[in-house]
Amino acid sequence: MEQDTDELDGLVRKRIRALRLAQGWSLEELAGRANLSQSSLSRIENGRRRLALDQLVTLARALDTTLDQLVETASDDVVISPVTDSARGRMQWPVKGDPGVTVVRQRVTDPPPDNPARMRAHPGREWLVVLSGTAILMLGHRRFRVETHQAAEFPTMLPHAMGAEGGPCDVLGIFDRDARRGHQRATRGAVGDDPDATLT
Repeated sequence: MEQDTDELDGLVRKRIRALRLAQGWSLEELAGRANLSQSSLSRIENGRRRLALDQLVTLARALDTTLDQLVETASDDVVISPVTDSARGRMQWPVKGDPGVTVVRQRVTDPPPDNPARMRAHPGREWLVVLSGTAILMLGHRRFRVETHQAAEFPTMLPHAMGAEGGPCDVLGIFDRDARRGHQRATRGAVGDDPDATLT
């Protein structure tokens, strides 16, 4: 238990220094923002001064972070393996930092739908990145070409659908909880229509 405490103590000190350097601040600049002396801050970073809770709160505020983020423990499970759905050519990764977010890699082969009734609208936020090929994003009455390495973020309350142009394309989609729920409802509610095949 004492070893865990020592490891967390050392981690917090490294975080303080790393966040300060990321801001491009000297010891003097951060000390001024946190109402500490430069020598006190130096001793905190170097482990020669005990970490006091009130100082951590002040330093977190000065570094534009929170106390929780400053003292959170490192996670051992850094690498996440995908869940593969071979039938749909889809891979899915959970995002641990925000359990409401889902990341899906999808191979899109069909062109965008001609029938506006196949476009969906739902609450939430969606982002997509085209990894290869060209995708066509339909948003209301507008049509957007999204090329390889381009990304799109759009309001999902607009009716939308997506398809491929000139051959298959690989897309990485990121959905918040509401958007993913909207996709799941659409999948259950549409007979003979698989919205996941077009990320709609």
